[in-house]
Amino acid sequence: MESSMESIGRRFDRNAARYDAHADVQRRMAARLAAALRGWRNVPQQAHAVEIGCGTGALTARLAEGWPEARLTALDAAPAMLRLARQRCGLAERVCFIQADAETWAAEAPSASCDVIVSNACFQWLRDPEATLRHLRRLLRPGGGLAFATFGPDTFFELHESFRTAYLARGLEPQRHGLSFREADGWKAMLEQAGFADVRMKRSMYRETYPSARAFLHSVQATGASATQARPAAGGMRSLFADMFEVYESRFAVEGGVAASYDVVTVEAFAEPRGRLRVPSADDPLS
Repeated sequence: MESSMESIGRRFDRNAARYDAHADVQRRMAARLAAALRGWRNVPQQAHAVEIGCGTGALTARLAEGWPEARLTALDAAPAMLRLARQRCGLAERVCFIQADAETWAAEAPSASCDVIVSNACFQWLRDPEATLRHLRRLLRPGGGLAFATFGPDTFFELHESFRTAYLARGLEPQRHGLSFREADGWKAMLEQAGFADVRMKRSMYRETYPSARAFLHSVQATGASATQARPAAGGMRSLFADMFEVYESRFAVEGGVAASYDVVTVEAFAEPRGRLRVPSADDPLS
């Protein structure tokens, strides 16, 4: 039987060729994450850095540029994503690309084998984040660190409010469509329980404009993700979607179309409370 992560990997694999055309927010997340990592002044020159969920390699390329002597391992569950990442990076000798489920890899990788672990727009898919964070803490060498960016609970709030209104107008109990994203405090608690120290995080709200509500959903689906986890079908669901689109385009209209919000949580956490990698600076993106 196919697991949920295998299903997600297959979906991203099918959409790899058009991912970059629709991943503006993910690129901005990668840029912020890379900026935070530039503040890690004490990374060993020949560190082993691991990227979980490398996708098409946008962050991978930044890591390779920022740490020219480091040994990089980039893993993703989607083979087509890995092919595009290899093409983008052109660093076959410096980057080891691995097709793997992140949670399985974390559970099986040898202890104290990494100096830095990073991930962008991936951790929201973890089935068991508590266990995975414990494994990642085990993988870090003394003084090592973890940095990741993921989505927070206000992501796509316009969509969820539009669905809620459409359900209530029919006299129905509102149903949640799509993933439920964790609060920043929830991530902080899990990291601390996993043994991480000096947990730092920042929330940022990105608002994108799309020509229509339908165009917004199509763009999200083109990245391999899903904002609704349901497709309009015959009968009641198709009618419900039509009502939702009408509410969305009335209530959340902006110049050029409709708005969609991305609540982004950027996190840094360290293996030890002392000797941390980060040296804060005036332009620190997580300050």
